[in-house]
Parts: sequence; structure tokens; C-alpha cells
Amino acid sequence: MFTVRRWWDRYGSQVFLTVLVIGTALFIRQTQGAVVSELYYWMVRPLQPRPLPEERLTNARVEELQAEVDELEQQNEQLKQILKYTEKQKLPSLTAPVVGRSVDRWWNQVTLGRGSEEGIKVGYIVTGPGGLVGRIIQVTPNTSRVLLASDPTSRVGAMVGRTREMGFLRGASSEKVVMEFFNKVPNVKPGDKILTSSVSHLYPPGTPVGFVETVDLEKSPAPEVVVKLSAPMDYLEWVVVHPYQGQ
Repeated sequence: MFTVRRWWDRYGSQVFLTVLVIGTALFIRQTQGAVVSELYYWMVRPLQPRPLPEERLTNARVEELQAEVDELEQQNEQLKQILKYTEKQKLPSLTAPVVGRSVDRWWNQVTLGRGSEEGIKVGYIVTGPGGLVGRIIQVTPNTSRVLLASDPTSRVGAMVGRTREMGFLRGASSEKVVMEFFNKVPNVKPGDKILTSSVSHLYPPGTPVGFVETVDLEKSPAPEVVVKLSAPMDYLEWVVVHPYQGQ
């Protein structure tokens, strides 16, 4: 007993410190340093400047206004582009904003913020910077609905600009459409530009549509190619409506 007491008097403080250090290390590991982080926060908190409520409100308002300014700049740039595109068109045209688009029918239809009061009629065609967007299928006094060229039910008479090979386009619910040819061995290759054809009943001839991405001449029952639409179908905000009643 006397020996144990002498040993404790000699090494007891070291044992206690060792156990304390190991226990503290295990505790910090188990809590992933949360206690230390919390202690640090309360230690440095008095040293951090605390903005007044009025200052915080002002900062929030400034950030909100900056976001609004950035959005207006983006819209202004888009309007500049659509106006430049409109000026290049030979036919009478009307710019219109896209005001509605269903998430589950994103590639099928859009609603425009212009209608019969602006002179829009069913059958008018719709384009955007780059080319064909679709055609008007329904009109109210202040809105109109557009069937997009990317809709699977859409059919567009088309031709290869380089060789005048004829066919038709069908939508594929994406920024790409499929072109099927009347000729069994069409003269077409990747990069060829695709236009609406002169025999189309729904669209005027010569409207740019897109360009060929891939070619499959072995496709049955008719050769087909994948065409990427040149109009920005996935993020339409403004379009141009052209008078057209078909043939």
C-alpha cells in the first residue's frame, strides 16, 4: 500500500494529464470539432462588427436592385438582337414576347403575348434569330399559341440547301429534329444547311431551319438525318411573327 501511494505521489499528476488529453481528443473526434467551433464563435463574436438593422435592410435592397438591373440589361440585349433580326426580314413582321411555356410540354408549344388585336392569325409563321420556330395554331385577342418545329406532331417540308434534295422534318422533343427524304439515296452530308422547301404547304420556302449533324442512309423505310435547329428553341423569350396563310 505504501509503495502504491509513493508511486501515485510521483506519477499521479502525469497520469491525470495524460488521461485528460486523451479523453479530450476522443471527445473532439466524436463531436467532429463542433464544441471547439462553437467556443471559437463565442470568443470572436464580440470582436466582429455588427451592422445596424437599417444597414442590413439597405444592403439587401441594394442587392435586389442590382439583380433587377442585371436582368434588365439581359432583356435589353435580347431585344437589340431581335430588332436587328427583324430589320433584316423582307416580309412584314411583328415581334412578340413568349409569355407561357409548360414544363411538361417544353418542346411542344409556347404562348405569345400578342394576339388578334395585333393582327396575328392562325397559320402565321414564327421565327427567331437563327431560323424557323414554328407556326400559329390558336389565337385569342391578346395571346397566340405556337406549335414548335420540335413538337413530335410537327411536319415541315424541307430541302437541303446545297443539293435541293427534298424531304420533311418531324420533331423529336429536343433541339434536334429528324429529316426523312423522298429520294432513297439523297445527296446529303453533315454540315449541310436545311431550309423550308418550295413545295411546303405550311411554311414559305427558303426559311432557314438548321444544319445536318448525322446521316443514316441505311435507315428503313427511308434514309434520314438528324438536323439541329438553328433557332434557340430551348430558351425562347422573344420571337418574330410573319403573315402567312399557306397555299
